Amino acid sequence: MDALGIAVVVAVLVVATTIGLWRRRTDGMIRDEAAAKKRRATILAAAGLEVVEVPDRQSPAASAATAAKAASGAAAAAVHGATHGRATATPVPDAREEPGVVSPDAGAGGEQLDQGLLGRLGVGPSPVTLLQFSSAFCAPCRAVRRISTEVADLLPGVQHVEVDAESHLDEVRELNIWRTPTLLILDADGHVVKRATGVPSKPQLIAALGGLLG
Repeated sequence: MDALGIAVVVAVLVVATTIGLWRRRTDGMIRDEAAAKKRRATILAAAGLEVVEVPDRQSPAASAATAAKAASGAAAAAVHGATHGRATATPVPDAREEPGVVSPDAGAGGEQLDQGLLGRLGVGPSPVTLLQFSSAFCAPCRAVRRISTEVADLLPGVQHVEVDAESHLDEVRELNIWRTPTLLILDADGHVVKRATGVPSKPQLIAALGGLLG
């Protein structure tokens, strides 16, 4: 081996040894994280930036436990809301079309809705109103929209009003809407007479309106 080759080998060994010694000094070192965070916060504040803390990476088991706990809490909140006559924060869209159920309304108690509330939902005067609450990416909502529109076109005195539930959360909570699609049937005075969940058929919906159209 010539002199140049020997020099290269020596240089590589020196660099490797230096890196090894540096790693031995830094590995296992206990750093003052609070002091480090304080220094970072001071630097970011001086630059006019906001401090955003990123949670430590969890192990797969810990992540699964956290997700399960969150899901359990959400389910408990939903059950509590339904039991106590209050809607959850955001109505849950139905994933598939289910047979519709039309029944006398228990959510609003058949009370007369405030005209201000009706105005915020875009409900105008009409002998009968089909008030539909929908949400994005809700396939059954499209089916209810089609059926309600056909019924409104078929029967004089019936109007169909569709509302984006996520844009009217205050009204959703007041009316106890906890899933989409939900269809409220209002009389001329603004009383919630019946409530339909799922996808009612056209004959089923027409029969539900029979007593409201004189």
